[in-house]
Amino acid sequence: MSEQKRVAIIGSGNWGSAIAAVIGGNLQKEQTKFHREVRMWVFEEMINGRKLTEIINQDHENVKYLPGQKLPENVIAEPDILKAAEDADLLVFVLPHQFIARSCKQLVGKVKSGAIALSLVKGLNNPEPGKIGLISDIIKEQLGVEVGVLMGANIANEVAAGSFCETTIAFKNVEHGRLFRDAIQTENFRVTVVNDVANAELSGALKNIVAFAAGLIDGLYGEKAGNTKAAVIRLGIMEMIDFAEKFFPGGSRETFLESCGVADVITSSFGGRNRKCAEAFAKQPDKTVKQLQDEMLNGQLLQGPGTAEEVNHFLKAKGRENEFPLFTTVHRICVKEIPAKELLDHLRNHPVHK
Repeated sequence: MSEQKRVAIIGSGNWGSAIAAVIGGNLQKEQTKFHREVRMWVFEEMINGRKLTEIINQDHENVKYLPGQKLPENVIAEPDILKAAEDADLLVFVLPHQFIARSCKQLVGKVKSGAIALSLVKGLNNPEPGKIGLISDIIKEQLGVEVGVLMGANIANEVAAGSFCETTIAFKNVEHGRLFRDAIQTENFRVTVVNDVANAELSGALKNIVAFAAGLIDGLYGEKAGNTKAAVIRLGIMEMIDFAEKFFPGGSRETFLESCGVADVITSSFGGRNRKCAEAFAKQPDKTVKQLQDEMLNGQLLQGPGTAEEVNHFLKAKGRENEFPLFTTVHRICVKEIPAKELLDHLRNHPVHK
């Protein structure tokens, strides 16, 4: 029998803990391909006088980021990122995208030879004006490993609770994607493997801007604006596809029909944190996005406003903001350059209507 492969999870927030619950549960049962233990890197913090790692390892629950959901006993919280990643064959990155470069820097030269990585990170990299890149490329370039992505219509609490859902794993080497699928797929968490990494990752990042726009509609007009919300979501999806084809050519439009695409936009626009905070932002114009994030998310970070900012910096440097009015308008609203009530004014003459 070949050597069992070790899995390590870099990150332990809401989504990180949820995927740890899924992988840990799988590897408790799987006795051949994978090592049973799953190490999870946890940024140490004190909760009611106890270390978070101590709580997770003793009580088997991430009481801050995934309260009420038990983690399998084979998920081991580790505060040292090097120890968490030590000897891991499969690295699962699930952090806010703002922290990826800093975390990878600590792992340079310390990753096992032949390891592969999977990014669950939804965001983009804007290294300098006029340039934009994928988070998976940061991991690949810094660590020298092949990197794929997992993106899908996956609200973390529902995944952890075992609700039926789908997700998409994208790897250029689909056999590597299937290896991660074997560690992740369950009866209720179904995985499709594709080879279109860029479009899958762009979908996961850009959908947060669309979800924020959908939340603004909820806050401005309430439940009676179903037609309006649907129109905004469709325009957002069209901008996602247009952005991918103009700046990351070579992918397939069919990828946007996978769970990472349309399905993720739908679930995020009706149930995600970006929608929730955007609704509150529209209703409370005296508050900033940062204030609402701190009040409502218990330490989690919003991705929509940050991604909108990165996209806007890129488009502005290119002189192409007008080609993406929804992306541009969401950014301007988030930074209070214009009020939320002006959203539709900037979409009525959208390029797709001409």
